[in-house]
Amino acid sequence: MSTLQRAKRQAKAHPLALDAVLAAAVLACMVAGSFVEPRHRDSVSWALRTPDPLSLVLITLGAAALVFRRRAPMTVLALTGTVSVVESVTGDPRAPVAMSAVIALYTVASTTDRPTTWRVGLLTMTVLTGSAMAAGSLPWYAQENLAIFAWTGIGATAGDAVRSRRAFVQAIRERAERAERTREEEARRRVAEERLRIARDLHDVVAHHIALVNVQAGVAAHVMDKRPDQAKEALAHVREASRSALNELRATVGLLRQSGDPEAPTEPAPGLDRLDELTGTFRNAGLHIEVARADQGTTLPAAVDLAAYRIIQEALTNVQKHAGPQARVEVSVVRVGPNIEITVLDDGSGEEEAPDSGGGHGLLGMRERVTALRGTLTTGPRYGGGFRVHAILPVKNRTPGEDPA
Repeated sequence: MSTLQRAKRQAKAHPLALDAVLAAAVLACMVAGSFVEPRHRDSVSWALRTPDPLSLVLITLGAAALVFRRRAPMTVLALTGTVSVVESVTGDPRAPVAMSAVIALYTVASTTDRPTTWRVGLLTMTVLTGSAMAAGSLPWYAQENLAIFAWTGIGATAGDAVRSRRAFVQAIRERAERAERTREEEARRRVAEERLRIARDLHDVVAHHIALVNVQAGVAAHVMDKRPDQAKEALAHVREASRSALNELRATVGLLRQSGDPEAPTEPAPGLDRLDELTGTFRNAGLHIEVARADQGTTLPAAVDLAAYRIIQEALTNVQKHAGPQARVEVSVVRVGPNIEITVLDDGSGEEEAPDSGGGHGLLGMRERVTALRGTLTTGPRYGGGFRVHAILPVKNRTPGEDPA
């Protein structure tokens, strides 16, 4: 820390001591000025003189009042202005008592607002200059009277400038603090969004593969004694599903690693290019799936492609869990104008009931994915049995004020 910074900190910590030092300096200047008399003849010269005792008393009172200029600025200005008026009327020649009034006026201007500065400054300027011109021993046009007018104006202007600069610096500091708080809030919001996205991915991955493992394990347990070949095939599907689940979990949880941790897997996120692989795993579990696609040549953004894949994955998982392994499912992916439409229909065969359109974390996750992309999602039972999932995703990102098609 520099010497200047330490001095500023100590001055802020002890304002009364700083004002006492200032009062002593002003007192010394006024006393020195009271012993000097300017002469105006052929040239400007200076001569020594002996000040009046009353002038010395007024000088002392004006300087002593400056010690309390921060605590009671208006009172100090009134006191210093009074002694300055008395000196301008009685002093011959005058002592520079008005210097204390100028310092007090500067303090008022630097600690109040601009309208108050204008009113108090004009009043002080008028009273001091008017009394000196009207009742003083010098002519009204004397240089000393004009000097009182000029110095009071300078004191008020300087104080107002200091107050404006202090307010400007404070505004900049507050703006910087608000910007810092905004950055912290934005960082927290992004962290929350990333946590939500990872939670959705984990739910989709775990729900899909665990459902397949559950079905295949049940098949293996059912045919273990009579048809060991089918049991072995079912266990192979269990192994494949569990391996796929572990790989996707590793890739998702790898996003949570720190910079110094081992490098995360670089496998790309799944998309509609893996739709055949996805439906194949469900066909192995016993579902009858028909796929119809009319999106050839459409290149989807990564977020849209992943969302479309996860929506189909979650819908098929719900069919597997709620409609039974013998359900028939129709999956369609169609490009319609600026959107890609995903539809998953099942016939509801099976003993279990279809999921309610408003419940379940899977449907909630699908809705959050679609909403994040500014699309629309419709889910609900079909007339005559079964369930329908219909999602409309924009191929291009929309602006916040644009409505979905």
